[in-house]
Amino acid sequence: MITIHGVPAFDDNYIWVISEGNGKAAVVDPGDEAPVIDYLQVYDLQAVAILITHKHYDHVGGITGLCRQYRDVRVYGPANENISGIDRKLKEGDRVDIPGMKFSPEVIDIPGHTEGHIGYYASPALFCGDTLFACGCGRVFSGSFAQLHASLVRICELPDSTDIYCAHEYTLDNIGFAKWVEPDNPELLKREKQVIGEREQGLATVPFRLAVEKETNPFIRTDMDGVRSSAEKYSGTGLSTAEQVFTVLRQWKDKDYD
Repeated sequence: MITIHGVPAFDDNYIWVISEGNGKAAVVDPGDEAPVIDYLQVYDLQAVAILITHKHYDHVGGITGLCRQYRDVRVYGPANENISGIDRKLKEGDRVDIPGMKFSPEVIDIPGHTEGHIGYYASPALFCGDTLFACGCGRVFSGSFAQLHASLVRICELPDSTDIYCAHEYTLDNIGFAKWVEPDNPELLKREKQVIGEREQGLATVPFRLAVEKETNPFIRTDMDGVRSSAEKYSGTGLSTAEQVFTVLRQWKDKDYD
């Protein structure tokens, strides 16, 4: 049985540790090695794989320390980004076979936040780094708006039952912007109430179900009339494609909300 545990790091990061009850573990996006090593030692786990989604320091900063602590660990990461310490470079369609583990995710290319961002999919779980957040998405840094929009479309092709493991606890803040776009969305207001309750109890709001995103996340609801109308009102111009709507939403959030 696979267990997935979120190790908190920095102010709002989650580093995902995947284990199977045989003492071996895979670590996703270790920005800091210290909390991961503490967790592995408490539960008597040995890191055998590190899975990297993209190049940003809060996702790769712990690679060196974990490799020093666990000599046999292998490091996997995107082929199209320059990341020190990667043993195997991955692209769309590759499969990660981890020594000693049944967990064997498929790689999907989901660029946009960065130029070579990848995700790891092993039904029902998707580890998507900073591409898709609960009620939001990543900023565009070294990728492009077109890439990020296409990546979100790609993720939405997965089953609605997919559990999304992103790398940050941004949900409540993202809901605030989503309400700017769809203030009368009943599913969004319902989700806000639920998330407030979870955070008041100190609970994580990640993972979350893809089906819920399709009801509440404006960045993947760009074909909805209400979302397009809000984007057109903000931009002051008509928008004919979902990609145009997405780009306006992302720029709106960057400029006026974040």
